[in-house]
Amino acid sequence: MLAALPLIPLAAALATLAIPADGPRRLVLVAAAALHTCATTATFLWPPEPAWGGLLALDAPGQLFLALASLLFAAAAVYAAGYLRHEGSGPKRDFQDGAAFKNAPERIFTMCLCLFLGAMTVVCATRNLSVLWVGIEATTLSSAPLIYFHRHRRSLEATWKYLVICSVGIALALLGNILFSVAFFDPASPLASMDLAAMLPRAPEAAKPWLRAAFIFVLVGYGSKMGLAPMHNWLPDAHSQSPSLVSALLSGALLNCAFLGILRADQVLAAAGLSAFGGELLVLFGLISLATAAVFVVGQGDYKRLLAYSSVEHMGILALGVGIGGGAVFGAMLHAVNHSLTKGALFLLSGNILAVYHTRSCHDARGVSRALPVTAALWLAGFLAICGSPPFGLFVSELTILKAMLAGGHGIAATLFLVLLAVIFVGMSVPVLRMVQGPLPPAVKRPGPESPLAVLPPLVLLAAVLVFGVYLPGPLTAFLAKAAQTLAVGG
Repeated sequence: MLAALPLIPLAAALATLAIPADGPRRLVLVAAAALHTCATTATFLWPPEPAWGGLLALDAPGQLFLALASLLFAAAAVYAAGYLRHEGSGPKRDFQDGAAFKNAPERIFTMCLCLFLGAMTVVCATRNLSVLWVGIEATTLSSAPLIYFHRHRRSLEATWKYLVICSVGIALALLGNILFSVAFFDPASPLASMDLAAMLPRAPEAAKPWLRAAFIFVLVGYGSKMGLAPMHNWLPDAHSQSPSLVSALLSGALLNCAFLGILRADQVLAAAGLSAFGGELLVLFGLISLATAAVFVVGQGDYKRLLAYSSVEHMGILALGVGIGGGAVFGAMLHAVNHSLTKGALFLLSGNILAVYHTRSCHDARGVSRALPVTAALWLAGFLAICGSPPFGLFVSELTILKAMLAGGHGIAATLFLVLLAVIFVGMSVPVLRMVQGPLPPAVKRPGPESPLAVLPPLVLLAAVLVFGVYLPGPLTAFLAKAAQTLAVGG
C-alpha cells in the first residue's frame, strides 16, 4: 500500500496529460483523489511496512500530514470539476487592469495538480531527510505552474517570487542536511543513511555545534516554504494570485509539508538532548510570525491576502506549540488539523465570491449574503473558526497550547500570544463582516442557485472543524497524542 501511494497521482498525471477531452480528464482527477484518500485511510487500518528499500516509511506525524493533504486534495478535486468548467479556455480580461490573458491549458493544470499530490505524498511518507528534501523541491516545481494558471502579469510576478524565495530556502535546507551529515561523521562507523532510523540512535554522540548549525539552516530554509516570518514574503502574493483551489492546497497542505521538514530536524535535536535550543528558536519565530500577521491583517483590503496572512499567523502558532513542548505539542498537532480544514474551506469559499464579484477587494465585495447566501453563511462560520472562536476546533487547540504555556511558566509568551490573537481577530472581523453585510453592489447580479460542487467541499471541511470543537473522537485523540509523543522523544 505504501509503495503504491505516490504512484496513484503519478499515473493520474500521465492519464490527464494523455486524455484530450476535458470531461473525462476531470473525472480522472476526482477518481485519483478518491483512490488516494482510500489508500491513505487503509494505512490507518493496516499499518504498512517500509517500501522502496526503506526510503518510504510512515510514522504518526507523517501519517497525520499525509491524511490532511489527501483529504484537502479530494475536496479541491471535487471543487475543481465545477471551477474548470466555469473557467473555460477562451481569452479573458483581467478584472484589475483590463489586460487580455489566457489560462494555462487545462491538461497542464490537472497534470501539475496530480504531480503536486505525488510530491507531497513522498514528503509525508518518508523519514529520510534526503528524500524529504527531494520531495519538497518537487512540490515547488509542480506547484509553480498552478500559481501561474491565470497567465497575467501579477500571477507571473507571484510565481517568480515563489520560485526564487522557496528555491533559496530549499538550498539553505540542503546545507542543513549537509551539516547534519558532518555532525554524524565518524570514519570508524560511517552513517548508513540520512534516515531517522539510523540517525536517532546515534544522535547523543553527534557533534553538538554542528547539530545546532544544521537546525538553524533547516529552520530558515524550510521556514521559507512554511511561511514563517520574516521568510514569508512569497506567500501573500502566491495565495492571492493562485486559483482558489490551489490556494487551499498551498495553505492547508503544502505549508504542513515544510513544517514536517522542520519537525524531522527537531526530532534529531530532541534525541541529542538539544530540545531547549530548538524550542527557543521555534518560539522566537512563532511569535515573530504572529506579530507580522497582526501588523498586515489590520487594514488589509484584499480578502485573499487576508487569508494568506492568517496562514502566517497559524504557522507561527504551530511553531510556538512545538517550541513550548509538553502538552503544547499535542495542541500543535490538533491545531494543524483544524487549520488545514478551515483554511482550505475559506479559500474555496473565496473562489465562489471572486467568481461572482470579479474583485478581491473587501470594500467592493459587499452583500455576499444576498448574492451567495450559502457561501456567506459558511464564510462567516469560517471566519469565526479561523479566529479561534468557540465552539470550533481551533478554539480547543489554541486553548491547549495556551494552557501548556502557562503550566510551563512561559507567562510573557502567553501574554504576547493572547494580545496578538486579539489584534488579529479585530483586524479580520472588520473586512469579513463588511463583506457579508450591506447592500448588493448595482454591478453585481444575483447568480442564481449555488452549485453543489462549489459549496459541498467547504461545508464538509467546516463541519469537521465544528465537530472537533465539540467532541474529539477517542481514536483521533490517541493518534494525535502518539504523533506528539513521537516528536517529543525524538522518535
